[in-house]
This record gives sequence, structure tokens and C-alpha cells, in this order.
Amino acid sequence: MVRSDASNLPPHCSPDYTLSMTTQQNLPGIFESNIDNLKLIARGKVRDIYRIDDDYMLIVTTDRLSAFDVVFPQPIPQKGELLTQVSNFWFARTGDIVTNHLSDLKLSHYVSQQDYDLLKSRSIIVRRLKALPVEAIVRGYVIGSGWKDYQATGKICSIELPTGLQQAAQLPEPIFTPSTKAAVGDHDTNVSFEHTVDLIGEEKAMQVRDISLRLYQFAAEYARARGIIIADTKFEFGLDDQDQLVLIDEILTPDSSRFWPADQYQPGISPPSFDKQIIRDYLETLDWDKTPPAPEIPQGIIDKTRQKYQEVRDILIGVD
Repeated sequence: MVRSDASNLPPHCSPDYTLSMTTQQNLPGIFESNIDNLKLIARGKVRDIYRIDDDYMLIVTTDRLSAFDVVFPQPIPQKGELLTQVSNFWFARTGDIVTNHLSDLKLSHYVSQQDYDLLKSRSIIVRRLKALPVEAIVRGYVIGSGWKDYQATGKICSIELPTGLQQAAQLPEPIFTPSTKAAVGDHDTNVSFEHTVDLIGEEKAMQVRDISLRLYQFAAEYARARGIIIADTKFEFGLDDQDQLVLIDEILTPDSSRFWPADQYQPGISPPSFDKQIIRDYLETLDWDKTPPAPEIPQGIIDKTRQKYQEVRDILIGVD
């Protein structure tokens, strides 16, 4: 069942069923999914999560756009498929660093043929884990909220940095700058490592920090060899029944990272990007307080964002 009503979509996620389709260069955009035979657990900013059983759940990556922690009414066509491809690529290559949440269960065994055809390229079945209440952010460059913090305090998340750094300057070494996870419509909050210790304990906080830095360094080297700078990224972790750390959610995608073309990089400016920075930069020109309702994004910016997601996917993992 598909309802073509993108023009009337709400400004943020609704609990009601809306599988909206927009057409841009004949590409469909899925705002929300609905799987009749599976129980919906939650709708996040981008992902819809369904119960498979007590041990597993299905994650559908929609084409919803989230910026500044606000969900926009217009989807980015194909975005969910591209994010899933990139994330799975990295999951497959980082298993020797940390275990991830992917399972071997087949989507076709749990949904109808119609749902399978629609969702197969944007869905994963994963283990159900206890998510940690922090986002593990690693920064290799001074940009975004980190640049604003540095301008105001000379620090990022209480970490002292050298004086005189320019916007987008590379840091002497990558830094771990965690944040607390926000609900849909709320803003994540940067916190200190000490606060992370208070939330999850010293041992787990150190594990999250060290693994996040290893993941970033591995990916940054891989991407740099292909002409892409990963300026920063974020990871999320959960705990299994043995209290072991597991990598969850998405990793190293254009939604969770800043990707810059290395041949156009220079400090002192916000570099061009392969991610939704295009949309963030547009939103910064508006008189908008970064709370719902979200403003409408011009179609040209939506098209350009989709093209950039496709381009970085092709560079990182190759063209089909």
C-alpha cells in the first residue's frame, strides 16, 4: 500500500502510517514504512524499527532527512538505500576492531513479498541490545559545533586545543567528544569524558573512546587513499547479554559523518562536502531557530544532496 501525499507530510515523525512517495528523476522517496505483520518498536529520526522476536529486530532506513536534530517533511530519494550500502560496507570491514549488531537472518523470511521488494535494499535484521545513552563522536578537524565551541572557549568538550586554529583545521590528533542522545525534535548535547564516565562507568567509557578512535583512524586512512577526508563521525554502541560492547546503528555514512573531497580542502573555510552539510549550510542562512516546524528545503538542494550521497558511495565502495 502506497499513499502519494508528500505535500501534506507532517514536519516531524508521526506515529500514523505514512508511506509517502515523491518522484525526482523517477526515484521514489520513502518517508515512513509500514509492515503490517511486524510490531513497530519506534520511529527514529531516520530509521523505523520493528520487532522480529525477543532477540532480533528489523531496522528500515527511510529517506527522511534530519538536520540539527529536526526531521524535515521532504525525503531525500534513495538516501536510505545509499546509507545502508555504505554502513554495511564498513560493518564488513571493521569486525576485527569491534563486534557489530548484524545478524544472518533473512528479511524475506519475515515480511511479505511486496514489503520485501520495497524495503530489501534499505533494511537489516540485527540483534536486540541495550543501547548506551551516549553518542561517540570523533573529530579529526575543527568544524561544525566543534568550531563554534573552539571559537568561544578554545576547547571542544573541555579538551584544550592549540591556539590559533582556523576553521576546518586538522587537529594534531583525533579527539573523542561524546554527546548525550536526544529524542526526536530535541538537540544532542556535547558532554565531557568525565560525564560519560558518570553515565556508563569508567571501564565502558574508556572502551567506547578507544574503539571509536580506532574505527575513525581505520576509516580515515581508507577514505584518504581514495581522495576523501573524514572530518568527523559518530558511533553508537550497545551491550549484549554478556555485557560486551557491540557497534550498532549506522557507521561512517554521509548522515553520521562529514566527508570532504581532499583535492578541494583548505583550512579557513567550510569545505565542500559529500554529505548533508549542503543542507546545514542552507539552513544557516535562514531565520530559523532549529526547532520544529522545519522549513521547506528547495528541490535543487534536495537533488544536489542526493547526488552527493551517491557520489561518496561510489567512491568508497565502487559502482555496481
